[in-house]
Amino acid sequence: MTIREIVIAPDPVLKKVCDPVDAVDDGIRTLMDDMLETMYKAPGIGLAACQIGVTKRVIVVDVSDDKEEKRPYCMANPEIIWESEEYSAYQEGCLSLPEQYAEVERPAAVRISYLDREGKRQELEATDLLATCIQHEIDHLNGVLFIDHISKLKRGMIMKKLKKLTANQ
Repeated sequence: MTIREIVIAPDPVLKKVCDPVDAVDDGIRTLMDDMLETMYKAPGIGLAACQIGVTKRVIVVDVSDDKEEKRPYCMANPEIIWESEEYSAYQEGCLSLPEQYAEVERPAAVRISYLDREGKRQELEATDLLATCIQHEIDHLNGVLFIDHISKLKRGMIMKKLKKLTANQ
């Protein structure tokens, strides 16, 4: 497994719509492993392939409290097939927008269809933080950042801070 460099906004790769995965093969499994390693090291609870510069529809998520007992989900071609009418709000952050946070409202529960590490079609019903995290990562695959869900004023302030941060590196 390799720890990859995380792409920081406003890098244009973060605004691209990612390509579907044709088949979950050894290359995709290696990508998933690298993404998990990168996410845990950051540390984070979710990562989309585009956040390491790979425009494939792959996400990894692990919201378990106990980092000794990891419970990751590795998903290729994840798709929301149902969402609840109830919404919940979470203070979201993102590894590609370091040290930036905003409250975002999303459906409180979702059902996801995806291909697992073995290439088998799976469905998962998620609630609470897991639902929020999966929706956040699927947004990445569609070129959407969490700041696209907040007011233009707040988004502008965050992007200004990020431009300063990246200019100083």
